[in-house]
Amino acid sequence: MSFRTRLLLVIMVTVALSVGLVAWQVSANVGAAFSQLDQERSQALVSQFQREFARRGTDVKAKVDAVAAGDVAARMSIDLSRSNSDPSPYVNSARDLAAQSQLDFLEFLSSDSIIISSAQWPARFGYKDPSVDATSPPSTSAFLTVEETPDATFLAIVSTATIRAGSSHIYVVGGRKLDSDFLKSLTLPSGMRVLMYRYSGARFPFAERNVITAGAPQRLERLFPLAERAKREHDTGRSATFSESLAWSNDAVDSEIFQTIPLTGRHNELLGVLLVGSSQKSQVELARHISAIGFIVAGGGIILGLFLSAGIAGRITRPLEHLSVAAKEVAQGNWNTTVAVDSHDEIGELAEAFNKMTSELISQRERLLQTERVAAWRELARRLAHELKNPLFPLQLTVENLLRARDQSPEQFDEVFRESTATLLAEIANLKTIIGRFSDFSKMPAPQLQSVNLNELVEEVARLFQAQFKRPGAAAVNAKLQLAAGLPSIQADSILLRRAIENLVLNAMDAMPNGGVITFRTQRGAAAVVLEIADTGSGLTAEECERLFTPYYTTKQFGTGLGLAIVQSVISDHGGRISVSSQKGSGTLFHVELPLSAGAQSANA
Repeated sequence: MSFRTRLLLVIMVTVALSVGLVAWQVSANVGAAFSQLDQERSQALVSQFQREFARRGTDVKAKVDAVAAGDVAARMSIDLSRSNSDPSPYVNSARDLAAQSQLDFLEFLSSDSIIISSAQWPARFGYKDPSVDATSPPSTSAFLTVEETPDATFLAIVSTATIRAGSSHIYVVGGRKLDSDFLKSLTLPSGMRVLMYRYSGARFPFAERNVITAGAPQRLERLFPLAERAKREHDTGRSATFSESLAWSNDAVDSEIFQTIPLTGRHNELLGVLLVGSSQKSQVELARHISAIGFIVAGGGIILGLFLSAGIAGRITRPLEHLSVAAKEVAQGNWNTTVAVDSHDEIGELAEAFNKMTSELISQRERLLQTERVAAWRELARRLAHELKNPLFPLQLTVENLLRARDQSPEQFDEVFRESTATLLAEIANLKTIIGRFSDFSKMPAPQLQSVNLNELVEEVARLFQAQFKRPGAAAVNAKLQLAAGLPSIQADSILLRRAIENLVLNAMDAMPNGGVITFRTQRGAAAVVLEIADTGSGLTAEECERLFTPYYTTKQFGTGLGLAIVQSVISDHGGRISVSSQKGSGTLFHVELPLSAGAQSANA
């Protein structure tokens, strides 16, 4: 992946993450704000419910007290205070007084809690009502209770009063229903609703008829688990006030958060629960709207960032690409390469530094070449003088012997002349050999490339040296051929390559004066064929390995130091590489790599 592409991706991902993070943060803040608002609205509704309950309780208390202070109640208390009094004339009194006082419930009870008159359930005349007795003193304010009628059970706001006549007394119990009309009197904020669930014991356990609503909501059974949980929490002594979310469908828009508020009676018994529902529609729709805006902004930001980053990346990377191309050209040998300086920023400074570097490299290269030429000529002159000095000394002695023999021993001159001429011819031949080697190194011919099978070439060289490996009077040298089957042909000059291999074999033989093994190994690489020639000779030190291919460097007593330099030159002219690895006393391995032709590489791929 290019630097420009990575820069584009970094900028686009940064824009997308930034917009996404902002959208998420806004959504989270909006959600928290809505939750806080829901709690505040629920608390306000509960406060409104409590105020309305207190207001109605005050009204009920006043009406019950008015009934207790009325003539009918006074007359009833006086008549019933007499012994053997009959309460039956007052059976319907509660019904009439309830209608006059606009009370839904009204009962008169004797001091022993026997029902004298009941407006809501006349048939209960003469029955005992254990909820009101001497142990339950008259209430100073209205309270919540459950009232039963022949047809249904109701939550009611009830107040009690006591009428005394002489030594006896009667109780007045009156109240009003806590029904849907009560809920309708509440002012509900938008998106909120309120319901009541009354507990009626085992007679009507968790049924829809126990739910009091201001409308006609559906699927009331989903609210029963909330009522059950509130009942469990209250029965175990924990708070029955909690919040829970209900999903009415798979769409989050239809979800509601319900807060439960327990409704307790005079003795803290749980009679019902107030359910305050808050719709999540506004919050969900706003969150979706924010998400949609976030996606739009993110998309727009990515597109805008794409164009901006493309321009920025182009401005940054284009000069770097020019520098990269220029660096490759310098690496390929074009030292005169320069790059244009189009700015005065860091990129411009880098371009100027590159141009300065190439200029300095050119000047240093020229100085280095001059120094190398001088050093090479000096080394050549030194080596040539050294190599020519060795045969010139015997030549000089031979000529001097000839002159001395002619002057001092003419009778022996012929014999001395024959011996001297033999010596002269041998040393002249040695001079010709030295000059020939120097000439070969200085005039290496260009390779004449043709298809060559390396295995066949190695086998030819091995056969050529077979006689020398087994020559009489010398230590035997064994040759091992480990040639890879199906080795592809290469483009090479067979004559030059054979000469290089022969030179490596001669070096291996010189390294094994006491005999040994020469191993020829070929194998196929990814883009080259490999030739390895290993011997079991005395080996080389690390320093000798480093200088082995240096011209005129030799480890032999009689050598020009050009053999391996010529081998390296031949391998290099073929586009290959040669290396040596050795340890003192462990033999030496020459590793040669020769490149495959384009067709052979394609077949290998």
